[in-house]
Amino acid sequence: QVQLVESGGGMVQAGVSLKLSCAASGLTFSSYAAAWFRQAPGKEREIVAALSRSGGITYYTDSVKGRFTISRDNAKNTAYLQMNSLKPEDTAVYYCAARGSITYRDYVGPPNALDYWGKGTLVTVSS
Repeated sequence: QVQLVESGGGMVQAGVSLKLSCAASGLTFSSYAAAWFRQAPGKEREIVAALSRSGGITYYTDSVKGRFTISRDNAKNTAYLQMNSLKPEDTAVYYCAARGSITYRDYVGPPNALDYWGKGTLVTVSS
């Protein structure tokens, strides 16, 4: 059974940092692209960052470029999202995804049937 478990969320003030972790089990994690999505209240789930299977190719949505860093440790079946200089608009539930799509266009795109998901971790940033 595939499981992805996020951790590291919390309530923080603007300007500080948080690091999210995503522990995967039940799948060969290195065979999947890793991605972080977020969903704010009343908004659609959006991709924040993605990382290729080997870790050599990254994608960031414009609003987090220069502030967030996605990484992975395939030996530990874990993905990370380092979030610096947090802003109130970063407030959302953050979801980890193991993406079975092998093309860049697909694994940086919207959710699809080849994704496995965690249950999310809440990040609240106050001003």
